[in-house]
Amino acid sequence: MYEGHTIGVVVPAYNEEGFVGDVLDSLPDFVDRVYVVDDASTDGTWDEIRAHAAIERAPRAGESDDTDGDVVAIRHEMNRGAGAAIKTGYLAAREDGTDVTVTIDADGQMDPDIMTRFLDPIVAGDAEYAKGDRLSNSDFRHEMPRFRLLGNWMLTGLTRIASGYWDVTDPQNGYTAISLSALEAIDLEGMYEYYGYCNDILVKLNVAGMRVADVDMPATYGDEESSIRYGDYIPKVSFMLLRNFFWRLGSRYRTHPLGIAYIFGVVSGLTGIALGFRALGSTLTGTKNDDAQKSLTSLVIGVVGILVGVLLDRRENT
Repeated sequence: MYEGHTIGVVVPAYNEEGFVGDVLDSLPDFVDRVYVVDDASTDGTWDEIRAHAAIERAPRAGESDDTDGDVVAIRHEMNRGAGAAIKTGYLAAREDGTDVTVTIDADGQMDPDIMTRFLDPIVAGDAEYAKGDRLSNSDFRHEMPRFRLLGNWMLTGLTRIASGYWDVTDPQNGYTAISLSALEAIDLEGMYEYYGYCNDILVKLNVAGMRVADVDMPATYGDEESSIRYGDYIPKVSFMLLRNFFWRLGSRYRTHPLGIAYIFGVVSGLTGIALGFRALGSTLTGTKNDDAQKSLTSLVIGVVGILVGVLLDRRENT
């Protein structure tokens, strides 16, 4: 227990043999319960987890489930993705009524000694969700590979637009803490199960009116190998964010000037693009029309509409 709040920790694990046990051993004494979720690993990860949770209890459907009272070991029968492992842990923590639930990776990249930095904004009542930020402090991001840094900055921009949290940075960071009230307010069952779960949950939190705090932390990389394939990850997550952006507008701003400005801008922009292609076709066939002028006008109106939407969005969510 920390500052009168029960603390749970969700540890998603996939092929983390040699790492996950050390992570479990390093968790602070104030942690009340640990939910370790093995996402159908093919190495010795499950055996390493079970060594920390030796007493069996009845499993849920589709899962193996052991516990020793402090460590709950859950195993997916099929590999479902990092987000699915987090979701499984969150559902268990919500069912137990845990006041604050932390997520920390099983690869040893995240320092358990700084966990209180994530808990403090929540127990103080200043936020319902706290997440790590490796990008804002130049001293902390220097170990991050350049291609990851570029991808993270790009996804930061997309996530700000999609979620409405315009000051959030490094939304892909998996070191987080969330309050029980936030877990109960969002659609956990509909949580994105791929690596973009961190971005997805921010949109859900915004729609639920939850407050988010960034926590500075260093980027650390060791001997572990990431299973993320950025050529697949970025397009998938970008499409998910686009879908979630329109869902957020429909949920919160359907008749609000903010939503109207955004939709008007997007429709005008798409119309301008369509007219631009038609103008190009007319040029190639030698047909004269005013599609090029119409295209430019629609594009300008579209850009203005989106900018107005952004300004209203920032004002609404500051």
